[in-house]
Amino acid sequence: MTEPKQQGRGPTTFPLSALRDPGCKEVVIDSAGERSGIFVVRQGDLIRAYVNSCPHQRVPLNWKPDTFLTPELDAIQCSLHRALFRIEDGFCTAGPCAGRSLTAVAVRVEAGIVTVDFPAPAATSGGVSPVGLP
Repeated sequence: MTEPKQQGRGPTTFPLSALRDPGCKEVVIDSAGERSGIFVVRQGDLIRAYVNSCPHQRVPLNWKPDTFLTPELDAIQCSLHRALFRIEDGFCTAGPCAGRSLTAVAVRVEAGIVTVDFPAPAATSGGVSPVGLP
């Protein structure tokens, strides 16, 4: 499988074919000397990216690499307290952080390449438009 590539302190890229549908891909971005965990999620034509941190206790959401979704593959699930988040906007619908959101990160797809930009925007929900595949 192709690993994400980072160009210096800029964006991280990987082929769209490395992202299952539905599925997730974890990436680590080094920016200004700090490492940030991010994951990209795909559901049909929708591609979103979020900081890999639950708003409840700031722990990583995944319990193993690239595993962020429920067994039904219809929501993002925190590995610690099983909080559920909508894929399309990162909003928590159930669990100890209900009503809060994951932090969105800018992502785009061009010519079959997924590009994740960092740092994350200040807004957590609605701050980054969803990417739809052409």
